[in-house]
Amino acid sequence: MRNHNFQLFGAVHLGILAAMLLVPGLLAWWSRRVPGVAGPIRISLGALLLGNELVYYVYKFQRGWLQFPGGLPLQLCDLILWLTVAAMLVKPQFSFEFCFFAGLAGTSMAVLTPDLWEPFPSYPTVYFFLAHCGIVACILYLWWSKAMRPLPGCVWRVMLALNGYAVGLGLFNWTFGTNYMYLCRKPENASLLDFLGPWPVYLIIGEVVVALLFSLLAFPFRRRAA
Repeated sequence: MRNHNFQLFGAVHLGILAAMLLVPGLLAWWSRRVPGVAGPIRISLGALLLGNELVYYVYKFQRGWLQFPGGLPLQLCDLILWLTVAAMLVKPQFSFEFCFFAGLAGTSMAVLTPDLWEPFPSYPTVYFFLAHCGIVACILYLWWSKAMRPLPGCVWRVMLALNGYAVGLGLFNWTFGTNYMYLCRKPENASLLDFLGPWPVYLIIGEVVVALLFSLLAFPFRRRAA
């Protein structure tokens, strides 16, 4: 396993998970009680997420990691990150809805079982947690601060868009021998995919699991967003 020095659910990991929930919770609480701070908080969080990503792109480019075809920012979390930035800065409804479901169901799982490729706490691993935890924190802030919420039909819209993106990446993987979204094989590190069977069974079961997770996330809004 590549991240052998990072202990899953050890003290550091649990601290990161706690911060991912506490920071947006406290900021949302503040924004609901102090007039005029909600917008600046939202813009600041979006700018921090954007800045972190751009700095990492420069880092990858300098090291020759940003290469075609396997080094492109095409993973699902890359798409979610940019849509989260859009949701924070300009608030398009579909960007929020896609990130709400795909981000909370998917990116949070990446934080629970991180696929780290360098020893912790090297810069790439710090970036990993800043980016992935930042996505979840931003989504939770938009929800908990009551800035945005899912609208009717959002579950089906997001499922359709997610599967369309997966089909596109599947064709890319097939053409260039890549493994974006782990559509061709599981990650090297332990992940929830290990419980879903071998390829391609885990893709089929994963589709069912995603639909169930989306339905659970939509439950609080069932009268308006199912």
